[in-house]
Amino acid sequence: MLKTALRNVLAHKARLMMTVLAVALGVAFVSGTLVFADSSTAAHRAAVSKDYADIAVTVTPKDPPPGAAGAPGAAGSVADEHATVLDDELVRKLAGLPGVSAVRPAADGPATLNASDGSPLRTGRIWAHRAAAYVPGADGKDSRLPLAEGRAPRDGGEIAVDSGTAAAGRFRIGDTITLATDGPVMTKRLVGIVTTRDTRVTAGGTLAVFDKATAQELFVSPGRYTSIDLAAVPGTDAAELSRRVAALLPADRAEATTGAAQAAQQAVLVDTLTRGNEKLSLVFAGVALFIGSFLIVNTFTMLVARRTREIALLRAIGATRRQVVRSLLWEAVLLGLAASGLGFLAGLGIASVLPRILNTTGEALPRGPLVIGPLPVVAALAVGVGITVLAAWLPARKAARIAPVEAMRVAEQPPTVTASRVRGAAGALLLALGAGLLLSLAGVKDASEENLRSAMFGCALLVVAVIVLAPLLAVPVLGLTGRLTGRLGITGHLAHRNALRDPRRTAATASALMIGTALVAGLSVIGHSTGQALDRQAAAGLGADYVISTHTSSAGIDPVALRRVSATPGVRTATGVCDSTLFIGGGVRQISGVDPAAALSVMKLDFVSGSLKDLGPGRIALSRTLARENGVSAGDRIDARIGGPGTDVTPYTVVGVYEDNPTAQDALGARAEVQDKALAPGSVQRVLVRVDSGSDGGASDRLRAATGNNPLLQVQDREELVRAAAGSLGTLLTLTYGLLAVGGVIGALGIMNTLAMSVSDRTREIGVLRAIGMDRAGVRRTIRVESLAVAAFGTLLGLATGLFGAWTVGALTNGALKDYAVALPWGTLLLVCLISLATGVVAAALPARHASALSPLEAVAEL
Repeated sequence: MLKTALRNVLAHKARLMMTVLAVALGVAFVSGTLVFADSSTAAHRAAVSKDYADIAVTVTPKDPPPGAAGAPGAAGSVADEHATVLDDELVRKLAGLPGVSAVRPAADGPATLNASDGSPLRTGRIWAHRAAAYVPGADGKDSRLPLAEGRAPRDGGEIAVDSGTAAAGRFRIGDTITLATDGPVMTKRLVGIVTTRDTRVTAGGTLAVFDKATAQELFVSPGRYTSIDLAAVPGTDAAELSRRVAALLPADRAEATTGAAQAAQQAVLVDTLTRGNEKLSLVFAGVALFIGSFLIVNTFTMLVARRTREIALLRAIGATRRQVVRSLLWEAVLLGLAASGLGFLAGLGIASVLPRILNTTGEALPRGPLVIGPLPVVAALAVGVGITVLAAWLPARKAARIAPVEAMRVAEQPPTVTASRVRGAAGALLLALGAGLLLSLAGVKDASEENLRSAMFGCALLVVAVIVLAPLLAVPVLGLTGRLTGRLGITGHLAHRNALRDPRRTAATASALMIGTALVAGLSVIGHSTGQALDRQAAAGLGADYVISTHTSSAGIDPVALRRVSATPGVRTATGVCDSTLFIGGGVRQISGVDPAAALSVMKLDFVSGSLKDLGPGRIALSRTLARENGVSAGDRIDARIGGPGTDVTPYTVVGVYEDNPTAQDALGARAEVQDKALAPGSVQRVLVRVDSGSDGGASDRLRAATGNNPLLQVQDREELVRAAAGSLGTLLTLTYGLLAVGGVIGALGIMNTLAMSVSDRTREIGVLRAIGMDRAGVRRTIRVESLAVAAFGTLLGLATGLFGAWTVGALTNGALKDYAVALPWGTLLLVCLISLATGVVAAALPARHASALSPLEAVAEL
């Protein structure tokens, strides 16, 4: 029986190739998705992580005691505000401690660069814009920043960047680079390109390198450092070394922390920041496992079913049921092992190509190497071998039970009435459970993890229910297409009858397309509805045409830049808005400091009560939600505090209550008062700009030029505000569509595979048609029309399933987006239908060509 199994595998090479292709595609989708997800998660973790591998102890400064030089509110120079005790003398003392092998002081901070074309570089990762001092050792080199080209910066007019930044910004040695740290734009000459192991930079950030004196002046104070890293002599205990270091430090001005402790603290933070990416990988893995497993089960079910007569012949010559089943399982194991290897290699190709396809803007995904862990390998074997063996075992047992004489019949045995009833009952039960679970979430407004898991489980049950019921639905649904196909003559009639003759085969062929259509249609509806909600939220209440803003509320816009913006040709109105925090009613909200006279021209404010005309010191306006939460209305008084630590609680009079407005935020105050208590006193964080109606499309460029092309500032119109508001949700949808595109390709190949096997099943039938006069074109047309009818059946089921799922799951999205409402993307849905139908036609091309090429006599004589 083992020899028979091997001969069966090798004797039917076309069948072997189709089956290997099906299994390999399933494995490729699963393993490729897992590798991509793991690699993406690792890259995200690297983008927010610092490597502490060679750091034994780090010394960092503490805030000075109240009233001391450099303390908040204390008198002194700007440099005193950043004064620390970390200086060269401390570096020398630390270097002399027993157990210290190297001391590496650092003067680090943030710096954002413009690319060579003047546009901000990698603004999507403002938190990964690093700047460092080049601190040479005894050999004149900084071991942390090896030079790849040029030399190190020597004075305040020079700069070096890392190789990744140089490539992204298209910089060359000698170029002039514009950048900013936390103030006006600076201009430096590029003199060197370095390499770095800092994963925050290599995963998609930027690195600017200054000479030591310049970096100290920018980020701390002359002669001082932001931190000091110590490397230990091998065998030195890090905790003991940390105690020795702490003994040298003033306890109230600096502290020592081991590298292991810092790594543990960072791990907690990184886990929090990247938890969503790890969960996303599980979602994609589940979708991939479902599609891949279904493709394999579908293929093997058809494969074993078509070999019923062959199995009967083995039984007739003496093979037992157990031997027949064991033979088929050996075939499945051998085939699964071979296909798993091919599929895993193909999956690595998918995982390596996906980031390049999805990362079209250079901002969506951080970069990193492929991460091949044990899970993708185990999943490849589980899907390729485990699912294949299971898919072969179930139909093999069924086929082995059939009596040899009965199985030798030419005609296929239709399912019994009992089997149909059992299928209907099981499908109805699954449909009730899935639909019921999704409907129970229709009124939920909380997008919690538990509700999301319930929604995913309900969608999976719904899809499985439709697959189980598909053979029973095929007859009534395809019956509706009879009139259309009948107009094509005898070929259309035959195609219609072929599709109806074996509902199980039709359903199996259509189900692969149904799954892909359901996923794409459902996510398209959710994505379109979310996009419209974000559009309403991002631009709601905005009367301005452009918004110039900082990346963080702690940074401010240069007053000179504000005056230049106001004087820009084509600008009708430009008013500054100061953003700060408002502590009110036990919660923390956002307040906007505005000029009452100008605010009404750049904000669309709809007052429920009161107005903005009385806004001033001690008087604020509240959004409707905030006023309702605190039980106040226009004319009432409420205690609140604006700004960070050090500000006092003040009684405020509520002069007005307005409808919730994202542009105005939670509260409005007088700009002068908010500026005095803001995180960046005296500054504004936004400039709302209205341009003349006849202004040309170059207004954005003129506004950016007016800001001095400061990379710390964003100049955004309404569309750009919507894209920015999408944030990680936009990245999520991009990743989802990309992976579903891969799933769609696999689904199309799966249809082609099942159609080819279906044509092979009907070789004798096609031979009879050719023998009684049907030409080759008629055969091809019959196969294509049948495929089109099957594709229409799968598309209809997929659309119904996807739209129902999107409607029910949309309620969860409404918990995160207040303005969310289901909106159908008619254009996208029409495109999905056309692509699905075209997939059926294209998938039938090769099987139809093969069928038409059959010789009538050989086809009739084939077993």
